[in-house]
Amino acid sequence: MKYRGPMGHSGFMSKAADTRPDWDTYFMEIAHVAATRSNCSRRHVGAIVVRDKRIITTGYNGTPRGVRNCFDGGCPRCASDSPSGNSLGDCICAHAEENAIVQAAYHGISVKDAAMYVTISPCLMCAKMIINAGIREVVYEGEYRFTESTRSLLQEGGVICRQFTRAAGFNSSTGL
Repeated sequence: MKYRGPMGHSGFMSKAADTRPDWDTYFMEIAHVAATRSNCSRRHVGAIVVRDKRIITTGYNGTPRGVRNCFDGGCPRCASDSPSGNSLGDCICAHAEENAIVQAAYHGISVKDAAMYVTISPCLMCAKMIINAGIREVVYEGEYRFTESTRSLLQEGGVICRQFTRAAGFNSSTGL
């Protein structure tokens, strides 16, 4: 079977090229690529919102639009020696989930009844935004302070929440 590969290279598909990732793996890999755009000096998180197997918006964590990047000193909390999870009220960085939802609103795109793929579990603040935005499912990979109150709130808000598990043998092309 002929195909056109990266940079217009043509050749024959190998047995490995015939193996396609399932939808969860595909979307989670793209969330990891979104995380590479993060300008936070502490953690890189990515999120994408999907409806009907199509990406409708992406987000990553970092400082607000027009504000000096976190890794350039834009966020005093991230530049401090405050331990992880402390002084979060002083952090000016927006979360990846928040940015994905806001980016959709900025461009007039509804996220109602969509699914969100995020590289780590949502916090309580993001859970409230996810519910109010009408997102119906959250698929997360790693856990980050995923409290019982956050889980309960998502469940009560009608949001299906599940942890992504990589299929055995799948090698990430992103190297993340």
